[in-house]
Amino acid sequence: MANPIDFYFDFSSPYGYLASTRIDEIAARHGRSVVWRPILLGAVFKITGQQPLTTIPLKGSYAKHDLARAGRLFGVPFKMPTRFPIGATAPSRAFYWVRDRDPALAVPLAQALFRAYFAEDRDISNPEVTTNVAAKIGVSREELAQALNDAAVKERLKTEVDAAVERGVFGSPYIIIDNEPFWGADRLDQVEKWLETGGW
Repeated sequence: MANPIDFYFDFSSPYGYLASTRIDEIAARHGRSVVWRPILLGAVFKITGQQPLTTIPLKGSYAKHDLARAGRLFGVPFKMPTRFPIGATAPSRAFYWVRDRDPALAVPLAQALFRAYFAEDRDISNPEVTTNVAAKIGVSREELAQALNDAAVKERLKTEVDAAVERGVFGSPYIIIDNEPFWGADRLDQVEKWLETGGW
């Protein structure tokens, strides 16, 4: 069995959202599975000195235009959230807590959270919004609300972020295939070609 693909993303990343709608399908075409790994870009930016793309003069205006265009191209519902960027702590903790208990629900939860933020303009940085989204796919709202403040859950996310940085992850989406890294939703065609050919 071929190694799974590591898919790193931040729930506040619009390009991460766009990639999330395609990565599993691309992987499946080539007999691969995907390990979804939410991270916190805020922690990464402290190291790289980057800032959210849409906040950068000139680049930011282009990015907003490009994101809407990419959404139309891929047939993905997208609108720039009213509040952007946000901290993705609550949805990321929720993801890992759910994955550790019911792995089959983790990716559907991530997809639902992404849609809530980038299609429905719901602020998933609010723990109540995150737990409400999770409840709609069968997660216990009460148990998750409690877990979001649990020290072990906090440490779980910190460990994941630290491990991502250790691997060189600096953006979202960031995809690693057999130790070969690809950064950005615009690299998905290269991802597909790499899987198809075995690399070059």
